[in-house]
Amino acid sequence: MVPVGSALFSPTCNFFFSPCASRSMHRSQNVIKFCVSNVMAESTTVSTSERTSLGFKNLTETFWVDVQRAEGRELNVALSAPLSLGLTSVENVENVAIRVELSNGCVGWGEVAVVPLVTGDQAKALVKVREACQFLRQSPPMTLNFALDEIARILPGSEFASVRAGVEMALIDAVANSIDIPLWRLFGGASNSLSTAITIPAVSPAEASELASKYCKLGFSTLKLNVGRNISADIDVLQAIHAVHPHCSFILDANEGYTSEEAVEVLGKLNDMGVIPVLFEQPVHRDDWSGLHDVSNFARDTYGISVVADESCRSLNDVQKVMQENCASVVNIKLAKFGVLGTLQIIKATRKSGLHLMIDGMIETRLATGFALHLAAGLGCIKYVNLNTPFLLSEDPFVGGCEVSGAIYNFTNARGQGGFLKWTIVSW
Repeated sequence: MVPVGSALFSPTCNFFFSPCASRSMHRSQNVIKFCVSNVMAESTTVSTSERTSLGFKNLTETFWVDVQRAEGRELNVALSAPLSLGLTSVENVENVAIRVELSNGCVGWGEVAVVPLVTGDQAKALVKVREACQFLRQSPPMTLNFALDEIARILPGSEFASVRAGVEMALIDAVANSIDIPLWRLFGGASNSLSTAITIPAVSPAEASELASKYCKLGFSTLKLNVGRNISADIDVLQAIHAVHPHCSFILDANEGYTSEEAVEVLGKLNDMGVIPVLFEQPVHRDDWSGLHDVSNFARDTYGISVVADESCRSLNDVQKVMQENCASVVNIKLAKFGVLGTLQIIKATRKSGLHLMIDGMIETRLATGFALHLAAGLGCIKYVNLNTPFLLSEDPFVGGCEVSGAIYNFTNARGQGGFLKWTIVSW
């Protein structure tokens, strides 16, 4: 028997209706057949990755969506402390929330991550969200695959990837609710829990040490530090934390801040301190491919440290360049950078390459973070997880969703994401 959560859908299986799906399948030509548990015995030899691909792909081709309501609203939440993202410092979440309701009564939620100089501004994102929502409201019933293709046409390329991701999330969440299955099972059901690193913002050594103590007490064993602005200051922060928590693992994110020579210098100084980072993320400028290649080879061969390409990878072509030219050992994937379907394409392209994956986020609430967590848990092929910005917010606008226990996210059998936004934060 295929493991529970394999998410194989077959147009030849019996009808399966969730509580919300049974309300209003009023167009007989749009009623489709799908099955969660009645799968054929010969499927037992299919790998987890293949099950995910087949299940989700079949669902997109056979499930018809009939959108009754779709709209976007501002989603604003303060951060508890400024956070560096790329070359930008952010103090507030100023994103866009998306709500899609199907004719069967099922609702899906999505979030557009908005970071000025990275994904554009909130007003521009809201305009594009409303354009996509208008298309969904005015369109006749269509397959999920067709709907996603049209959204990609309306929101093309990397410029609108974050907006596209938010709309894709909402549609997929609504469909998962319709078939009464959790997102993590829809994406393959590989695991029902994940462990994440936690980010220490750019603060003084004393503050960093205090935050590290707080997070270690909560059960976090891997700390991500934003570095790359001043070598001396970066070393001081690492020394302060290492002195109190010598057993913590570190991910260093230089955010394009070093030259290749400075990156090599930092690694040498850290080695003298007895600190060997697990990952060294984007040590040089995004367009310095030669420098990225050189630092990656040096870090791996000299210290056994994996270098992560983040800002250098803005498209599938960039990821393929990393693989072909051996520019890094790990690629950081973000739904807001590639979109949901674009991220799945990259995962498929890297699966047999030996290139490892790290999943990260922009500045997002538990809505977008939760979707990324479900995807990572379901697929089970992402080695490094750094999805923690909800811990850095001054308040939590999302109700329900996966359960959090320190560094561990646990996933339930609640359908879809299993949660929704608070009405007081986003008024629909």
